[in-house]
Amino acid sequence: MLPSTIAIDGPAASGKSTIGAAVAEKLGYLYFDTGVMYRAVTCVALFRSIPIENENAVTALAENAQIDFLKPTANDGRQYTILADGKDITWDIRSRAVDANVSLVSAYAGVRRAMTQQQRRIGLQGRVVMVGRDIGTVVLPEADLKIYLDASEEERARRRHRERVARGEPVEFEVVRQEIRKRDQIDSSRAVAPLKQADDAIYLDSTGQDVPDVIVRVMQLIDAQRRK
Repeated sequence: MLPSTIAIDGPAASGKSTIGAAVAEKLGYLYFDTGVMYRAVTCVALFRSIPIENENAVTALAENAQIDFLKPTANDGRQYTILADGKDITWDIRSRAVDANVSLVSAYAGVRRAMTQQQRRIGLQGRVVMVGRDIGTVVLPEADLKIYLDASEEERARRRHRERVARGEPVEFEVVRQEIRKRDQIDSSRAVAPLKQADDAIYLDSTGQDVPDVIVRVMQLIDAQRRK
């Protein structure tokens, strides 16, 4: 039997979103990038000039904002559409300001509680590929298949730099590398649901590998699970 719940965790720019979306499409499953929810909260907080350092205010926002995760509503390369109180913020959540603040927002216990409840509700319905940083450890510890996707810091910085240059952002590679390093440190050391590999997750290093090769490897793991 095919695994019904697939969790893919890993650090920033490890390829989780790209691989998760492709695998979900092949299986006909829902693709759910849980990190998008934290980005949406961060984005709305910035729009509303809520100080990111104000944990109580950001938590209240997470508990009350209407965030909707939809299939793509525009043919502009997006993998999904994100609405916050009805406003399309799909590309806004990828801004440099959100990149710089999302790790702090996602470290807040109240924000994580609010998001985890929504994520579990969706994940437990099955036929889903969920990607994030704590799916296999916190959100869906009962997932049928858990994968920890990683890559070297250098490789991940190159990927994120390439993405941002393609969007027209004049950003230096070294700046992106430092942002990746800082985010890794915050994600791995936070008190609530830190980034780490689940004990029963399969480790995959995508450094130097093309996306199609990684997809093939993941599909092989899924097939192996099916044949058990």
